[in-house]
Amino acid sequence: MRHGKKINSLGRKAAHRKAMLSNMACSLIEHKRIKTTVAKAKALRKYLEPLITKSKNDTTHSRRIVFSHLRQKQIITELFGEVASKVADRQGGYTRILRLGNRLGDNAEMCLIELVDYNEIYTNEKPKKSKSTRRSRGGSKKIAQAEVDTDSTQNVATPSSESEQSDSTDDNTKPVEVVSKDKVEENPVNEDVTVSIQEDPNDEKNEDQEIETPKTEEVNESTEKKEDKSE
Repeated sequence: MRHGKKINSLGRKAAHRKAMLSNMACSLIEHKRIKTTVAKAKALRKYLEPLITKSKNDTTHSRRIVFSHLRQKQIITELFGEVASKVADRQGGYTRILRLGNRLGDNAEMCLIELVDYNEIYTNEKPKKSKSTRRSRGGSKKIAQAEVDTDSTQNVATPSSESEQSDSTDDNTKPVEVVSKDKVEENPVNEDVTVSIQEDPNDEKNEDQEIETPKTEEVNESTEKKEDKSE
């Protein structure tokens, strides 16, 4: 019978049991997760969690007490540095046991034991559920009206942009003043100032007509002479 049996010896003598738990604790601090049997995991949890609580108080005395159990300097530095800062806000319960099923062969119950704060899957921050709202029968009409309102606001906003573009184009395309030859002759300009003269197409037509008129007169005179000779 199991009366008064508080400690699970795990089928080992006391020295062997302490050495095994010390090595398992060092492996758990180093890798943050190990696979073992459920019986060993429960014994390891009782062995390791008081040492993690000691690591929160970073003094020489607490370091010596923890070193008397773990016996590895690198693990002590990691425990009092990274792990202690990670577990600072937690008031106990630093490890978690996840059961995996039975092992082939001896059918021993297996599990994963891990440090709670290093598990990224199980987080304390749960996603907020979106509140479900009940819509009335006229909800589709309200949605359609909202879409129409948004379209109208967009259409109202576009003319202003078009007017701004038209203003910019008007500023760029200002009319150029045309100066005729007569004005240039009447108002002489200094040599330093350059004036762009644009000839009117009507002036060219008038000059062409003046050039053509003498030709018609000559032709008429020549026809009259021929008539006189014929008589």
